[in-house]
Amino acid sequence: MSVRTYNIATIPGDGIGVEVTEAAVQVLEKLAATVGSFKFDLEYYDWSSKKYKERGWYVPPDGIKELKKHDAIYFGAVGWPGPDVPDHISLWSLILPIRKAMGQYVNVRPTRILPGTKSPLSQCERSPKDLDWVIIRENSEGEYAGQGGTTHENTPHAVATEVAIFTRTGIERIMRFAFETARSRPRKLLTMVTKSNAQRHGMVLWDTVFYEVAKDYPDVTWDRMLVDAMTVRMVNRPQSMDTIVATNLHADILSDLASALGGSIGNAPSSNLNPTRECPSMFESISGSAPDIAGKGVANPIGAIWSAIEMVRWVGKGSLESVADGAMKAMESVATAGIRTRDLGGSNNTKEVTDAICSEIEKTLGDAVLDGLLVDHKA
Repeated sequence: MSVRTYNIATIPGDGIGVEVTEAAVQVLEKLAATVGSFKFDLEYYDWSSKKYKERGWYVPPDGIKELKKHDAIYFGAVGWPGPDVPDHISLWSLILPIRKAMGQYVNVRPTRILPGTKSPLSQCERSPKDLDWVIIRENSEGEYAGQGGTTHENTPHAVATEVAIFTRTGIERIMRFAFETARSRPRKLLTMVTKSNAQRHGMVLWDTVFYEVAKDYPDVTWDRMLVDAMTVRMVNRPQSMDTIVATNLHADILSDLASALGGSIGNAPSSNLNPTRECPSMFESISGSAPDIAGKGVANPIGAIWSAIEMVRWVGKGSLESVADGAMKAMESVATAGIRTRDLGGSNNTKEVTDAICSEIEKTLGDAVLDGLLVDHKA
């Protein structure tokens, strides 16, 4: 049997990013060892805030070129407290340049309440099982386009502008991705989030292009929500939504709310995708660097591991679906057994949760390999 090698650029970054990256890598290696038809060649890049303070840069001049050699990028987290490296420096010097240079214009953030996980919605008169969303975030434009500036700095007359950029091309491609995603899911239901009542130029174009694209998907049911009303609907009527598409800023905020409703932001994965596959896509938990718990070994690794599973699904181009599905089932089995970190009401540490998932992978996927139930990877 031929063994396919996937080359993965690994950027642990800061804080718990290092710890959850270790957990994700442990799971990836266990998957490869258990299934046997593929393996991962991991190349590490120490582009951390600590290194930034030492040398004055995150990504070297040839860094983007280096990343393009890989099949995918696995990212931990960036950000560290203190005045030396403000958040806007770390964000705009590391992760955003990678997203832009790699053409990763789609950010996919699934949300589910994992078995045994307590959601804030469990206090309400509705079943938490109703929460099964995929948030599609436009990942290249809007307020994150980087347009604007500051004049008269450090004076009482300082003026700062942040220009939100919306292009027909950028809107159309994210809308088509969202409709295709909705079409692929059982409910075929899409909710478009906007704020065109107040933002009368860019968001009006956002709406206009959505309506045009919708005509090409008559089999998908859709509705439209203002972003402020959307927050209420996510809490009061979670069962009424399935696939959600929103702008860069709006989806960033809404996906954090979604992860909290799912039980913990530590459970939340994300995929920064270049759908053309001309450049590698990047996978990361949205939990952030959490410096308050860094180094204590208590970080929740679920979002990071889930992101790694989605990376397996992506690089496999359809041939590793059964492997990714098996890994998800293993993760869910561990959650069902009550093995969880303290943010989820448990008492287990990062390593214990990761080890339990690896043991379950070895058991479930190992049996599937022996029984011939896994489709061999086609190199």
